[in-house]
Amino acid sequence: MQGPPPQPFRPAAAPRRETVTGVPRAARRRAPAYTPARSEICEQTSLGTTYVRALMRSQLRAGLGAVAALALAVGVLPLLFAVPGGVPGPVVWALLGVAAYPVLWLIARWYVARAERNEADFAGLVLDPADPPPARRRP
Repeated sequence: MQGPPPQPFRPAAAPRRETVTGVPRAARRRAPAYTPARSEICEQTSLGTTYVRALMRSQLRAGLGAVAALALAVGVLPLLFAVPGGVPGPVVWALLGVAAYPVLWLIARWYVARAERNEADFAGLVLDPADPPPARRRP
């Protein structure tokens, strides 16, 4: 008995290709992580109040430091001028009109940098790590 005639050889068909469309993985947003600090602040719990007070204390320290530096730098000038025969007239005007402003600018720049650092530290505590960092202002 003979069986059915042999079938001609056919190559296996290539698997069917499908195109998948959707949002790329990089663009997908993960569910926000639970940030205890943010929720503590929003709910105004005692821990949230402590976080905010710590920020306020650090900002107050920076402000008092700037005022102390300003008082030391500029407040000493009248004492220096009051000394009899201490400083001649043109030097007084040069100190008040020219030399005082760079000192004021440096104190102000230090204060702004310190305040921004305090806020960035606080934001790092409160913000979700999956969020992009806030844009920093460049002088």
